[in-house]
Amino acid sequence: GGEQNLSHLLSGEGYLRNFYGLETELHPSFKRKITDSVSEKLKKMQSFFGLKVTGKLNNETVEMMKQPRCGVPDIGEYVLIDGNPKWPRNDLTYRIINRTPDMRPADVDEAIKQAFEVWSNVVPLTFRKIEDGAADIMMSFQFRDHGDGYPFYGPHGTLAHAFQPGPRIGGDVHFDEEETWTKNSKGYNLFIVAAHELGHSLGLAHSPDPGSLMYPNYAYRDTKEFHLPQDDINGQSLQPVQPTGPSTPRTCDPNLSFDAVATLRGEMLFFKGRYLWRKHPQIRETEINLISQFWPTLPAGIQAAYEDVEKDQFVLFKEDKFWVFKESNVVHGYPKRIHQLGFPKTVKRINAAFSDKNTRKTYFFVANKYWR
Repeated sequence: GGEQNLSHLLSGEGYLRNFYGLETELHPSFKRKITDSVSEKLKKMQSFFGLKVTGKLNNETVEMMKQPRCGVPDIGEYVLIDGNPKWPRNDLTYRIINRTPDMRPADVDEAIKQAFEVWSNVVPLTFRKIEDGAADIMMSFQFRDHGDGYPFYGPHGTLAHAFQPGPRIGGDVHFDEEETWTKNSKGYNLFIVAAHELGHSLGLAHSPDPGSLMYPNYAYRDTKEFHLPQDDINGQSLQPVQPTGPSTPRTCDPNLSFDAVATLRGEMLFFKGRYLWRKHPQIRETEINLISQFWPTLPAGIQAAYEDVEKDQFVLFKEDKFWVFKESNVVHGYPKRIHQLGFPKTVKRINAAFSDKNTRKTYFFVANKYWR
């Protein structure tokens, strides 16, 4: 949450209370019990996110806790198990109570309409917008403590939350008005957050798969070509109509091949579709992330990449375009066409690139030729 909330959040207890059901209302003489409980809950959290399970608050765990995310717990009283709540009907209504001033009202309505379509495309449900009265799913932008027992704490931290199917507050979605809501990759994309929250409104719990829409932490993804990932379709106990969506690759799949490989600040990066693995020489596990989590403006399917150590820049290629990044920011004026680097017009794409920091030469490979 906001600054005033950061100190208790970083002790980890606020996070574990919010998302892992940590009980801290214990009698002073039960102090011992609390610390056991913190370590146990930390292990559950580390296990959920695929971190090393130590039960201790290490850097990796703190970094994960700092990521902006959904306010619904990962485990706890409203994690949904078999026999999870469902709507008794297939035709549901929704109503947008108020709109954020960050966006044009028509853009808010469009983002939310598209978020409903993500689900109506794969499950036999229809959603109809109404303008007044009580709808099944009431959507609103709320501020700090808004009367449901789950306050927001200011920018970042918790972005939104939703309630599982049921009467009254059931199915409702609340967005934190103190976030900056957008229809693109800046701030927080309303369509992506709404589509995630509607998963909860339909009875889905969080998924530990970082490629899934129901992963608790926010990651921007391309909204124009959005298809519901396979993991979310599998999670639907409502019978899916369209059974296939993009799947997150398995790290140790013997048939896995990569689109591009590069180094960046001592780590090895492996690119495949929308995904990226990071391999650090000191860490045994290799973590998988969405490329858009690091570079929101990049498309999927990067074909070559290299690190320019001298300028501390990272250069990535796809088809006849290339991007230059410093940290997570695209350098002004990019993407540019590869022909601006001097490649002949016959070169349509780069297959691989490699920069030798000793000779300060960069090599580009295209079919059976290379350029330097």
